[in-house]
Amino acid sequence: MTMEWNASSYEILANPMTRWGEEFLAKLDFRGDESVIDAGCGTGRVTEKLLERLPRGKVLAVDGSHAMVEAAKERFAGDERVSFSRQNLLELEVEEPADIIFSTATFHWIPAHEKLFERLAAALKPGGILAAQCGGEGNISRVNEATGKVMGRDPFAPHFENWMDDKLYAGAGATEERLRKAGFEPERVWLHEEPTEFDSVETLASYLGAIILRGHVEVLPEEKKEPFALAVAEEMAAMDGPLFADYVRLNIMARRNMLPR
Repeated sequence: MTMEWNASSYEILANPMTRWGEEFLAKLDFRGDESVIDAGCGTGRVTEKLLERLPRGKVLAVDGSHAMVEAAKERFAGDERVSFSRQNLLELEVEEPADIIFSTATFHWIPAHEKLFERLAAALKPGGILAAQCGGEGNISRVNEATGKVMGRDPFAPHFENWMDDKLYAGAGATEERLRKAGFEPERVWLHEEPTEFDSVETLASYLGAIILRGHVEVLPEEKKEPFALAVAEEMAAMDGPLFADYVRLNIMARRNMLPR
């Protein structure tokens, strides 16, 4: 089941994801007239940068969160190049296959990458491009270490007795294999580190609660949500080194096979 996002909080806090999306976009060549699916558009901050590369093109902005889709609609009101769809990417259906599927900071929230890549292949024209970046193998291990310690303490521990974290931080080799099975030819798949520093424990706590630990705080009663995120931030501050989230990004460049599998 898709979890909802707080779109207003994400809009304020998602500077790292926006920066990564812009940097990844810079690696792509566009004619300017392509049809593109933005798979996991969020509030549209990166979609906005994508549209700058598509003066004669069009974008289908897809997200599983109602709040995110509504925020994106508001951002692009009146822009006929953009259409919107609230869909689970594992069940993605499109009226017309696209030239490109672009995605950033989304796929790690979807643990079934085999099925995901199959649906994405079906939404692309033969020879179409998949360009995506998400959390990869080793992502936020420092954050996870601190989170695990706080989850085991009172008053939070009883709420996590049956906790299962279903995010998938995949490696490059496993991703290449899944892409090939789904009908893609990987052109380049690689990992890189993106350590992201924060200027205070309070800033980090806000970021954790709204983004990284979104699933964790959803299982907590209201009065424990902010204290939990703050406790994790304080645990991270007690670690050696600067106050940072140790992001690792999985980058995907692949092309859908010209012939059916």
